[in-house]
Amino acid sequence: MDTALRASSVGRARRRPKTFGENRVCAAADCETRLSRYNRANNCFSHAPAKFPRMRGEFTEEFATRQAS
Repeated sequence: MDTALRASSVGRARRRPKTFGENRVCAAADCETRLSRYNRANNCFSHAPAKFPRMRGEFTEEFATRQAS
């Protein structure tokens, strides 16, 4: 009697990661930083525009009164 076991590797990716071109350089003037092919941005970390997280909640009364002044 033959016994067989079938298995696949753990964590195997189902599709390839997106790529955004090779040999790209930061879009900022005078910046020669080479960007990763997996980085969708056109700027390097140093020249990327600032991003601020969305804050939830309520303002304290103290803050609200300072903003109204």
